[in-house]
Amino acid sequence: MLEIIRIPVLSDNYVWLVHEPHSKETMVVDPAVAEPVLAEADKRGWKITQIWNTHWHPDHTGGNAAIKEATGCHITGPEAEQARIPTLDRLVKEGDTVRLGDVVADVIDVPAHTAGHIAFHIADENTVFVGDTLFAMGCGRLFEGTAAQMFDNMQKLSKLPGETDVYCAHEYTQANGEYALVAEPDNQALKDRMDAVLAARAKGEATVPTTIALEAATNPFMRAVSAEQLAERRMAKDNF
Repeated sequence: MLEIIRIPVLSDNYVWLVHEPHSKETMVVDPAVAEPVLAEADKRGWKITQIWNTHWHPDHTGGNAAIKEATGCHITGPEAEQARIPTLDRLVKEGDTVRLGDVVADVIDVPAHTAGHIAFHIADENTVFVGDTLFAMGCGRLFEGTAAQMFDNMQKLSKLPGETDVYCAHEYTQANGEYALVAEPDNQALKDRMDAVLAARAKGEATVPTTIALEAATNPFMRAVSAEQLAERRMAKDNF
């Protein structure tokens, strides 16, 4: 049902423009900036009615105020980070749901990259918006949380159906894959995936969204068997 448009901004961010055709509602996930988002919606004749924020970082919330001023949209984001996202209208946490027209998303708490990071899982659409928690072959840096928290996040997300499309917020796949090959040099699925990623990037193509199944097969952080192993891999990636 949903139409999901990728908008590349800044150096490597993706903003997701999401349209629900029955209600004609349009939502933005993590707008780093406003102008290209407003322009894309206008080009398509869509009126932005909502913004969903996964966490407070400016490259995910920097467009909130201008988009809200231009459209009057309603902004939803993590309850635990309300002090750092002053534009929020609704505060949510795990167990809450948010709605875009006929489509309902479950809120999942995924702290570690930031203390109050959340994800939005739309089960009926096999879609999850994960912000900076899960990347293609990677995970977010542990700026405000622990490896144990990130390990729990990986376990939680890995339980979603394998066909779930994962919409992350950055084009980090090639760099993540280069480290992943060091972490798991004998992983043939990873080698095959990296070949495809290099070919796509050489043509200037995006490599996300990904899927839960693909990450389960090739992501060294989702594949970590313990919080300790994830911590070792995260530290190694930070210094890679």
